[in-house]
Amino acid sequence: MHHELEKLFGYMSEFDQLPACMTDVLHIVLMLADDMACNHRNPKPATVFSHKNMELNVYGDDVEVDYRGYEVTVENFLRVLTGRLPASTPRSKRLLSDDRSNILIYMTGHGGNGFLKFQDSEEITNVELADAFEQMWQKRRYNELLFIIDTCQGASMYERFYSPNIMALASSQVGEDSLSHQPDLAIGVHLMDRYTFYLLEFLEDIHPASQSNMNDLFKVCPKSQCVSTPGHRTDLFQRNPNSVLITDFFGSVRKVEITMSTMKLNPNNTERTEM
Repeated sequence: MHHELEKLFGYMSEFDQLPACMTDVLHIVLMLADDMACNHRNPKPATVFSHKNMELNVYGDDVEVDYRGYEVTVENFLRVLTGRLPASTPRSKRLLSDDRSNILIYMTGHGGNGFLKFQDSEEITNVELADAFEQMWQKRRYNELLFIIDTCQGASMYERFYSPNIMALASSQVGEDSLSHQPDLAIGVHLMDRYTFYLLEFLEDIHPASQSNMNDLFKVCPKSQCVSTPGHRTDLFQRNPNSVLITDFFGSVRKVEITMSTMKLNPNNTERTEM
């Protein structure tokens, strides 16, 4: 996973400043190779910049990496999605979702036709990913799911999806490469992928009251900017993309439900007692 994810989810964390009654809706699980901040080639240790002019350190104090290094495996990723984690796993490393949760899954890295690499040692296939999403649906772990992937031949990763209420976006079509953006001569690598760069630029103008919808998101990074051809899939989604706000997934606010009854906390007794 690339370090640009830190800025993407850092952007989402800005909504943590909402009133307390709204903050429980945003929970981020960040998986990161975390191999650059202390790399001997990094001229500024313990920092990672997403812009060649070093305008923003995306490895700041407010970035919390939940799975790093050798913890970032296909097995752990699938366990987080499906909830099959050891009892000792802390809440911060769990996907705390239910059948009312809107989930955003953003993946970036190196991939090919039908697979995405993890740590250059293993890979997840589009079939494994599709089956994991079906398990999530059967276990009522999401209401709606937005899947975004920035990798070569990214559209191949959502071809096998078959579960309801999934909308998917990709940075490139099958047979296309996804290209990088902003080379840094000091460390000899590019700082970000093109699609992620323009997506972040688009999100900078989104605020909690924004009326921008998914059709606006589909237009991010046309081929003239990305060089590759971004794609999307909406046939599994029950709502029209025109009616789906960006804020349904980025910085969303769950509607508060008010009831005049109390719920007993005994997990073996779900009866309601009228006040």
